[in-house]
Amino acid sequence: MTSKKLNLPGPKARAILERDAATISPSYPREYPFVMDHGHSAEVWDVDGNRFLDFAAGIAVCSTGHSHPAVVKAIQEQAEKFIHISSDFYHEKWVQLGEKLDQIAPFKEDAQCFMANSGSEAVEAAIKLARYHSGRHRFIGFHGAFHGRTMGALAFTASKAVQRRGFHPMPGVTHAPFPNPYRPRLAFDPTQGDYGDACVDYIENVIFTYECPPEDVAAVLVEPIQGEGGYVVPPDSFFPRLRKLCDKYGILLIVDEVQAGMGRTGKMFAIQHWHTEPDIVCMAKGIASGMPLGAMVARKSLMVWPPGAHGNTYGGNPLSCAAALATIRLLEEGLIANAAQTGQHTLDALEEIAARHPSIGQVRGKGLMIGVEFVTNKQTKERAPHVREKVIHHAFERGLLVLGCGRNTVRVTPPLTISPAEIDEGLAIFEEALTEAEQEAQLA
Repeated sequence: MTSKKLNLPGPKARAILERDAATISPSYPREYPFVMDHGHSAEVWDVDGNRFLDFAAGIAVCSTGHSHPAVVKAIQEQAEKFIHISSDFYHEKWVQLGEKLDQIAPFKEDAQCFMANSGSEAVEAAIKLARYHSGRHRFIGFHGAFHGRTMGALAFTASKAVQRRGFHPMPGVTHAPFPNPYRPRLAFDPTQGDYGDACVDYIENVIFTYECPPEDVAAVLVEPIQGEGGYVVPPDSFFPRLRKLCDKYGILLIVDEVQAGMGRTGKMFAIQHWHTEPDIVCMAKGIASGMPLGAMVARKSLMVWPPGAHGNTYGGNPLSCAAALATIRLLEEGLIANAAQTGQHTLDALEEIAARHPSIGQVRGKGLMIGVEFVTNKQTKERAPHVREKVIHHAFERGLLVLGCGRNTVRVTPPLTISPAEIDEGLAIFEEALTEAEQEAQLA
């Protein structure tokens, strides 16, 4: 069955877009003219009444779907009591969430957390704590990384030049190649290890030798699976080797789980796929089902900074804490398992689609964090960003929301509530959009 193209944007959406253009900063990277009215689970409707399947989930934020009744109820009950109290004081939901984050943190040692409003703020807190605790001032980041757009986080962000151009971010960060097995940038001997080993060796043998002595390095900051960089999954060797390198030189390991965490990959945190314990973990996005919340969770032994060393006004907001507690409960009660099972169903289906289409170079991911990379030729792997853009827009025209990442990849990140039947419906639209894009690009 062929999906019908929608007449987009509709008249109500066009009116709102005109008002938006007059008053909102042009810096927001809008993908296409979708103006949302309401949503339920993995379905959303625009202001003109058009229905869409949501394979974007607010950039992997709406982990429990749109307006999950349990999350809505938790927010409403808390709002009836009080909406805000500053971090100068205390409230029980804040403590309850701290206790829960201690329980689920991906390391054995007791944890303490700093709550913020976003992923960028969680990263800022992590790098400040790493500097304070270690007394060191240098860091290692990775090419292709995205950690946020605030000035400290921006120093690590290296996924697109436009995100840094003109801003002159914080000095002291040296970037290493991230181990992308599909596009290796370093020469390596497969008899001596895989590409994950090669990238860790590069840090120790090149960066530490010529650019940045290890005794100056406070921490390594890394995404378990790169997000904006293209949904890149590293080889299995990478994180165990990176952990050993950090231990060897007394360097902290910070993992940015802002996009990959909170059940999206089929485990609570993506780093758990590699049985590696970090020292600090940054989380946000899916933690509170769309309420603004970020958290930096660290081993308790690292939290040595005194009152006043770091703080904020809205961190630990009671509405966000209530939403987060409800979200984590839903994740533990079945949504993480659904992410693993439905994610495998999605990966298998996308591999079948890839076999039929010359423009799909690779399908990769874990759980419901999946990337589809487009190329002009499967042998040369020449990037095809023009195909990616056409797929995104043709999918939108047919009632499917997807977003890009990297230079030529589409991400598939639906709510973790999605069913296999909804996945199949969405992928049928995706393949129709891809077929049209290939025909236009003369690849078919």
